[in-house]
Amino acid sequence: MNWNELLSTKRLGLEDRGGGAALKDRSQFQRDYDRIIFSSPFRRMQNKTQVFPLPGRIFVHNRLTHSLEVASVGRSLGSLLSDKLAEDKNTPSTTLQTEIGFVVSAACLAHDLGNPPFGHSGEVAISNFFIKGNGREFKNKLTPGEWTDFTRFDGNANAVRTLANQFNGKRQGGFALTYTTLASIIKYPFESISATGQKFGFFRSEKDIYLRIANELNIPKTAENPDRYARHPLVYLVEAADDICYQIMDVEDAFKLGILLYDEAKALFLGFYDEKDDKETLKNINHTLKVVTDLNEQISYLRAGVIGKLMAQCADIFWQNREAIMEGIYEGSLIKNLNTTQAVAMDAVKNISYSKIYNHRSVVEIEIAGYKIIDTLLDEFTGAVMNPNETYSKKLTSLLPQQYCPKDDSVYHRIQSVVDFVSGMTDIFALDLYRKIRGISLPEVG
Repeated sequence: MNWNELLSTKRLGLEDRGGGAALKDRSQFQRDYDRIIFSSPFRRMQNKTQVFPLPGRIFVHNRLTHSLEVASVGRSLGSLLSDKLAEDKNTPSTTLQTEIGFVVSAACLAHDLGNPPFGHSGEVAISNFFIKGNGREFKNKLTPGEWTDFTRFDGNANAVRTLANQFNGKRQGGFALTYTTLASIIKYPFESISATGQKFGFFRSEKDIYLRIANELNIPKTAENPDRYARHPLVYLVEAADDICYQIMDVEDAFKLGILLYDEAKALFLGFYDEKDDKETLKNINHTLKVVTDLNEQISYLRAGVIGKLMAQCADIFWQNREAIMEGIYEGSLIKNLNTTQAVAMDAVKNISYSKIYNHRSVVEIEIAGYKIIDTLLDEFTGAVMNPNETYSKKLTSLLPQQYCPKDDSVYHRIQSVVDFVSGMTDIFALDLYRKIRGISLPEVG
């Protein structure tokens, strides 16, 4: 792969117009960022759970604030790579190299657009409906590839669908993003039936779109599996930005919520520094902690330093492995190749996250509620779209927004329209609709 082909301003759905030229006020990749941030799916993320229940008096991260922070880290990672490419005499220059920071930032901003309500448990709840719930009845009515789209439902693939699919009443190409930004979002460049685990990059309905993008950017297939493609190199930076923010910000949130003690959070963050190699930095940290006496501010300060340190490390790892990445043979993520000190510190964060944070009562309670709500909504609405002439079904389908009404009579697209509807809901909307359908909360009469 080479950067001249990988960086393209051609837009999905607007191919006949060719690659867009830079505007006076912003580049084509900055336009991608703006299209995402001003969209309805992006705004809805402010009411979608990241990990902890949506806030009462303490404001923790939701999907929207998480995405904004990932975009900020991604922009820095992309800019670091852009600078390294500019300094490298062995890399053929391209006019779009200076835009890498904007590409990564836009892709980071959109990476969670496909996640359903109620955090990661929402993904599992959708899959569970088809594996163990009433959705099992559709298995024999779908092809194996269509069936695994639902039983392995994944927010990554759903993000691509949200961005690229032409929903009813919408324009061709969805958000009409550049090929490069779309490719930078796809962490798993293969469809569900080719996946060995839960994760995959696009549904069968968007397969032709991905193949068009891969062909345009000259992204090769992997040597080991002809059904899989190599990652676009910028995917590694998007993934690293997400990994950094997801793990590190959860520690800060857990401290603010009282799940972790101050000494626990402080020790986790200081663990990323080597006593010998970072001696001067640690001296400056200790001085700052004596000046800043607010404990919340101290933890925020430590968190910022760790993020900066991880960004620099990940940028170096990318550069050290650039040949393998460009050849499409690099394995794993950047975060899994941290130096010993930071790798041990990251493992400590992961261990305490799973033992004390993700299994905290407040997290588990919302996951349980999410299972029940999503299962009920999927059951009710799939029944309605599969039996559209029944009186009750007509009332239910009248609640479907125009963009989610089934386009044709195929079972796959009917079910997919319901999954689109449910996965796009906010936590509050899903809960409210669940209550109304169950007759728990009825509108006042008279």
